[in-house]
Amino acid sequence: MANSTSVTEFLLLGFSSLGELQLVLFVIFLSLYLIILSGNITIISVIHLDRSLHTPMYFFLCVLSISETFYTVVILPKMLINLLSVLRTLSFVSCATQMFFFLGFAVTNCLLLGAMGYDRYAAICQPLHYHILMSLRVCGQLAATCIVSGFLTSLVGTTLVFSLPFCGSNQVDHYFCDISPVIHLACVDTHITELVIFIGGVVLLLVPLFFICISYGFIVHTILRIPSGQAKRKAFSTCASHLTVVIVHYGCASFVYLRPSARYTSGKDRLVTVSYTIITPLLNPVVYSLRNKDVQMALRKIIGKAAFFPKIS
Repeated sequence: MANSTSVTEFLLLGFSSLGELQLVLFVIFLSLYLIILSGNITIISVIHLDRSLHTPMYFFLCVLSISETFYTVVILPKMLINLLSVLRTLSFVSCATQMFFFLGFAVTNCLLLGAMGYDRYAAICQPLHYHILMSLRVCGQLAATCIVSGFLTSLVGTTLVFSLPFCGSNQVDHYFCDISPVIHLACVDTHITELVIFIGGVVLLLVPLFFICISYGFIVHTILRIPSGQAKRKAFSTCASHLTVVIVHYGCASFVYLRPSARYTSGKDRLVTVSYTIITPLLNPVVYSLRNKDVQMALRKIIGKAAFFPKIS
C-alpha cells in the first residue's frame, strides 16, 4: 500500500458493455427524465397555485415531488452524458458529493412515505382530530425532520465510505457512485464498514415501513367498519396510490440495500437501481397525483384561467 497511488477520480462503467445500444438507452432515459421533470413540476405548481389543495396530504405530495426532482437531477443528467461520452470519469470529491445527495434524497423519500402513511391514518382513523394532529405546524415539523434526518444519515454513510483508502482500481461498475460498487474498490478489509451500513439500511428502511404497516392495519380495521360501500371505496382510493409507491419503492430498495455488500452483483443491481432511480420517480406524478381527481380538477381550473385571461387583455 505504501507504493500504491491513491485514487483521485473514478471511472463509471455504466452501460458501456452494451455498445451501440447505449444510444437507444439514451433516447429512452432522456424521454423518461423529461416526463419525470415535467410531471413533478406540474404537481408542485398546481398544489402551490390552487388553494383547495393546501391540505396536509398535498403538502407532503409537494415536498415528495420536490425531493424526487432533485433526486433524479443528482443522477440522471450525468448518466445521460456518460451514455454518449467516451470519458466517464468523476473526481473523488464529485463522486462523494453525488453519493451524499443521492442518499440524502433517497432516505428523505423513505421517511416522507412514512409521514404520508401517518397522514392517511389520521385522516381516516381520527377524522375529528385530524386538523389538530396534522396542523400546518405539525406538517412542517414532520417534513423538516424527514429532510434533516435524511441528510444527517447520508453524511454519516458517505463519510464511512470515503474515509476508506482507495489505491487500486478506480472503475465503478455502475452508472453513478452508489455505496456497494464504490466500497468494493477500497484497499482494506471493509467488513466492519459494510456491517455498519447494512444495519443503518435495515433501520432506515424497516422502521418507516413498520410504521406504515401499523398505520394501514388501523386504516383497514376502520374502513371495514364503515357501513356504506361507496364510503369504503372512497377511503380505500385515497390510500391505493400511496401503497403502490410504497411497494415499488421499498421493494426495489430492499433488494439492493437489505443484504450484505459482499453479495453485490453489478448486473442485477444495475437493473433494479434503474427501477428506483427512474421508474419510481416516474410513478409518483403519474400514479400518485396526476390520476387524482382533485389534482385533475385543479389543473383544468388553472389551464382554464390561463386560457381565459389572455382573451380579456
